Amino acid sequence: MPDLVFYTNPMSRGRIIRWMLEEVGQPYETVLVDWANKDPAFLAVNPMGKVPTIVHGDTVVTECGAVCAYLADAFPQAGLAPPPGDRARGPYYRWLFFAAGPIEQAVGTKALGLEPTPDQEAFLGFGSFARVLDTLEGYLKDREFVAGDRFSAADLYLASHLDWGMQFGTLEKRPVFEAYAKRHTSRPAAKRADEIDNALMPQAEKQPEPVG
Repeated sequence: MPDLVFYTNPMSRGRIIRWMLEEVGQPYETVLVDWANKDPAFLAVNPMGKVPTIVHGDTVVTECGAVCAYLADAFPQAGLAPPPGDRARGPYYRWLFFAAGPIEQAVGTKALGLEPTPDQEAFLGFGSFARVLDTLEGYLKDREFVAGDRFSAADLYLASHLDWGMQFGTLEKRPVFEAYAKRHTSRPAAKRADEIDNALMPQAEKQPEPVG
C-alpha cells in the first residue's frame, strides 16, 4: 500500500494537490470524498470535512498551501522547494502564503459582494482586491518563477489560483497572469493530473461545496 493517501474530489481545490503529487512522483492512493455522504472514517482524519487532505504515514496535513509546502519538503529529491539556507526560500514562502492568504481572502470577499471601503481596508490582511492583483502583477512581470531560477511548489500553487480564477471569472485576465499560468500549467505533471481528475468527474457529486 502507498505511504501517501490523498482525500479529494475532482470538483475541488484537490486538483491543486493532485498536480503537486504528480510533480513529486511518489506512489499515492486516492480516496474520493462524497459531498453528500461523508465517510466517518474521513471525518476522523479531518473533522473539518474538507478536501484536499493527505495522510503520509501517521501525519495528517490539510490546507492547500500547507500540503504543497509539506510535500516539497518531504520529498526534496523532486526539487520543488529551495533548500534550507537558500535565499530563494524567502520569496518562496512569501508567495506561497500570499496565495493562501491575500489572494484567497480577496477573491472570496469579492465573490460575496463584501468589497471593503477604504476605511475598512486596515482591518483586513489583504487590503483590497485591486491592491492584491496589482502587487502580484508587479512582482510577476518579467519573472518566470517566483523564487530563484526554477519551478517550485509556490509557482504550482500560484499558477493554479490564477488559472482557476481566470477561467471562472473571479480574477481579472491580465496578460502577465495569463502568460505565467499558461507557462506552468502546461507542465507534463499538470496535464497528467488534469487527465486523472477529469476521468474521475463522473464519480463526483454534482453539487460542490466550499472546500479548502
